Amino acid sequence: MPTFLQQLHVDWPAASERAATEALRSLALAELSPARDGEALPPGVLGTVCLKEVMQERGRAGGYDPNLDKCLVTEDLLCALAELQEAVRHGPGDGPPGLAEAADADAGGCMVVHVVSCEEEFQQQKLDLLWWKLDEQAPLTQKHLVCGPVKAAGAPGALTAPEYYEPPGSLFSTLRLRHAQVCKASARKRGRELARDPAWTEVVRVLSVATIKFEMLSTAPQSQLLLALAGGSISTKGTKSGTFVMYNCARLATLFEGYKHSTEQGRYPTFPPVSSLNFSLLQDEGEWLLLFNGVLPFPDVLSQTAALACAAPGLHATARTETMCKFLVQLSMDFSSYYNRIHILGEPRPHLFGQMFARLQLLRAVREVLHAGLAMLGLPPLNHI
Repeated sequence: MPTFLQQLHVDWPAASERAATEALRSLALAELSPARDGEALPPGVLGTVCLKEVMQERGRAGGYDPNLDKCLVTEDLLCALAELQEAVRHGPGDGPPGLAEAADADAGGCMVVHVVSCEEEFQQQKLDLLWWKLDEQAPLTQKHLVCGPVKAAGAPGALTAPEYYEPPGSLFSTLRLRHAQVCKASARKRGRELARDPAWTEVVRVLSVATIKFEMLSTAPQSQLLLALAGGSISTKGTKSGTFVMYNCARLATLFEGYKHSTEQGRYPTFPPVSSLNFSLLQDEGEWLLLFNGVLPFPDVLSQTAALACAAPGLHATARTETMCKFLVQLSMDFSSYYNRIHILGEPRPHLFGQMFARLQLLRAVREVLHAGLAMLGLPPLNHI
């Protein structure tokens, strides 16, 4: 799984957990209850621990499954715990927004959020409590962000994450669906020869990652996600995907590159100070939509999406990743509609420059919003598609 996460531009500690696992094993052998006389532990089990006692010691019963009781501690469980320790050790120093307000946050501001499927929540709660039992330096604040099930419509049997997205060059790839779809769309739009050009490799990779991230994050985390795999296709003109957002970022980049080129040729004057612009010349309804539905509300959308609900008491946290995805798609739709109707770079006549500069400044703000939103999702904007 770490390799798959790296392909999606998700940071994950690459350090080996072997030493940490050995240390945990020593602690486990000292802390865990051995088998009773006449009883034999199952193969691979090091001992047992009563998780209800751990909850009582910590005073943290709220939110945990009431069926949590005796836990069989295995080598695999210790390996998973060692991986969590490494993630905390090598993780970023800044906590998420809202952490400082959490009543039970560590003095150092460290919080662990377990992002776990609904099927694995019970097992992850075991790991959470076992961490407290075996590690005195375990983060005091641990929250669980439970994600709904992921269903793949049309997939022949179960679909693993590496099968869902595999980059070129993998000898063990059995399904490179999203990457292949983006390549096919590029070939239709730009021609097969250009689609095979090495210069397009990075563009196709970023588009594949954007497709997957928007596909997964556009649904509320706690809801079921249905992936449409069979017979699907990717299009830059489709208004429901990350490729559509990327496409409109590229259109904005082309617009400003065109203005720069025309300025260098003397067709247009250099951009004047923003304070001198006459924004009353922005009278088209599409311009008001971009301003009041896109640029102005963006700080609030950003804070809503970025802030995990960690300050609330209890075990579980909530996230609103779908808010940012839907916002970026809607902003791209509004921009696309406006850009298709309005010719921004008009005739080089002095009486038209005022309106052109006002429009360019508005679209600069739109571009900054799109770039900031994509950055939050770990996606770089593209200058061409």
